Amino acid sequence: MRKMKLVLTAAMLPLAACSTVGEGTDFGAYSLVRVKETNVGSGAMTVLPPRPWNRQRRFFFFDSIRWVEDWTLNGPYLDGITFVSGLPHNHYLVRQRKSDDRQVPKFRSNMTAPEITSMLESAFRVRGGAIEFKTLGLQPRQFLGYPGFQFDFEHLDGDELWRKGRAVGAVIDGRLYLMLFDATRSHYYGNALPDFEVMATGARLRGRG
Repeated sequence: MRKMKLVLTAAMLPLAACSTVGEGTDFGAYSLVRVKETNVGSGAMTVLPPRPWNRQRRFFFFDSIRWVEDWTLNGPYLDGITFVSGLPHNHYLVRQRKSDDRQVPKFRSNMTAPEITSMLESAFRVRGGAIEFKTLGLQPRQFLGYPGFQFDFEHLDGDELWRKGRAVGAVIDGRLYLMLFDATRSHYYGNALPDFEVMATGARLRGRG
C-alpha cells in the first residue's frame, strides 16, 4: 500500500537525482507500465491500464509480499493502486513483526466483506498512520466475474492531508483478490478514479478468459 512503501521509495530517491515521478515516468524505484495487458502481483490477475502508470520495482533486499503490487501515476504521496492477486488464507496483507504492539489481522478465507474492510482500515491506521478514517459506503459488486464488494472510504493522515479511496475485491477459491485505489481527495482522486474503474471492470483471472 502507498503509505506502507514510502520508506523504500524515500531510500531510492537519491538515485533519481532531480527526476520526479509523473504520469508515465520511469525512474529509480519505478518501472513504466505501458498501455497493454499486464500481470500484477503474483501474476494471477491481469489488468489493462488506459494510460501509462508506474510500477514499484521489487528489490532483492526488500522483504515484500509476493501477492501484493503497487502502482502510482504521480507519486505515492498523491495517488496509488494496490493489487492483491490471490492472498492465501492465514497470510498478512502487509509485512509486520510479531513483536509489534498493534497488528493488522491476517486474511482468513471465511472473512465477510465487512471483515475484509475492517482489515483494510486496520492497515491504514496501524501501518499507514491514518489519524481519522471514515467509511463512505460498502456495497456488493462483481469482481473478476465473482460476487464481491466495493468499499469507499476517506482518511486523514499525519501530513494533515485528506485522502479518498475505493477498494473492489472478492474471495475466490479461498484467496483474496483486491484492487485498492487511494489518492489525495483534492484533484488526484478524481483524476485517476476513471483509470481505476477501467482496470477494475476489465480485470481478469489469468488463464480463465
